[in-house]
Amino acid sequence: MGFWNTLKGHAKAQFLDVIEWLDSSSNTLVYRYPVFNQAIQDGGKLVVREGQAAVFINEGKLSDVFGPGTYTLGTNTEAIWSFFQSIKYQLNYPYKGDIYYCSTRQNTNQKWGTANPFMMRDPEIGPVRLRAFGIYAYRITDPAQFLREVVGTDGLFTTDEINGQLKRKLVSAFTDAVASLKMPVLDLATQYMDLGEALANQMSPWFEEHYGITLTDFTIENISLPPKVEEMLDKRSQMGLVGNMNTYTQFQAANAIQDAASQPGGGGLGGAMMGAGVGLGLGNVVAGQMANMGQQPQAAPPPAPGMAPAVAPPAIYHYSGPSGQHQLPAGDIAQHVAGAPGAKHHVWQPGWAAWKSWNEVPEIAGLVPPPPPPGGTGGPPPPPPQ
Repeated sequence: MGFWNTLKGHAKAQFLDVIEWLDSSSNTLVYRYPVFNQAIQDGGKLVVREGQAAVFINEGKLSDVFGPGTYTLGTNTEAIWSFFQSIKYQLNYPYKGDIYYCSTRQNTNQKWGTANPFMMRDPEIGPVRLRAFGIYAYRITDPAQFLREVVGTDGLFTTDEINGQLKRKLVSAFTDAVASLKMPVLDLATQYMDLGEALANQMSPWFEEHYGITLTDFTIENISLPPKVEEMLDKRSQMGLVGNMNTYTQFQAANAIQDAASQPGGGGLGGAMMGAGVGLGLGNVVAGQMANMGQQPQAAPPPAPGMAPAVAPPAIYHYSGPSGQHQLPAGDIAQHVAGAPGAKHHVWQPGWAAWKSWNEVPEIAGLVPPPPPPGGTGGPPPPPPQ
């Protein structure tokens, strides 16, 4: 007892009975226990909890690693036996070394992503640029190697100090793996899980050798194309959903007629009918061209025996006259002209630069009866004298 009193009085040492690390932070990887100007008491306790490891550095050299458990420190503890020898014979204190606590639990939800798009040769699309992102997880499995290669003498080492290095290494390995697959981009979404597991198994041995950590998870959340390429793929998908162009055009025309009829007074019905007719004709032409693309032209089949050919609908004109403006066929316009021969009657069709007089349109002029001769009623002249 006198020896310890002498030691306390001589060095004013503060003796540690229990050495333990309680930390509530989620990003601390290594913590150096404050031993400087303190002395480890012979018979003191070292407490290492689950998810921790304690590393003793004796006179600059790593001496021992303690896993989870409670240890009694004394002259028979190899990691610090020289310290107790120095106290007994030389009154030299404190312990000439350091005690590091390492967190060995998993560090989850660490984010990774490509800072810039990377190039890939797609077998279907050709050269494309891709972006990708996801999460990964790791843990320290070799505390001694981690201290030697990464931490050094840093007394407080956090995930922020190594995550950047890990992320860049993972992104580089990921781009190599995707390029080596030579798989179409549209099929990569079915391989996220397998690709992530394969990459974790591939990179873990390298991380263990160089850093003393194990990659426990690598998850790919998304691999995406540039926005313009995605828009083109969307249009391609829409064309595939349309299917029969003729049926789709008829459906669109029917919707246009229904919308026009629902307007107050049905004012847009005539225009919708015309638009529907044009749309149907255009749809038939486009559908026919798409169906016959790459095929030799063939003669149209003759009509079935006993069936009259289809009659084309009469042409519709925009008419302006004494009765106002209407959309009428040529026959109805001719009746208006015959009923008011002295009035102005004008017509117009899409594609004309301006309105025309009725007599400038042969289809209408041919239907208007000639006017009666001047001074007569149009009946026969008087009979010749007998």
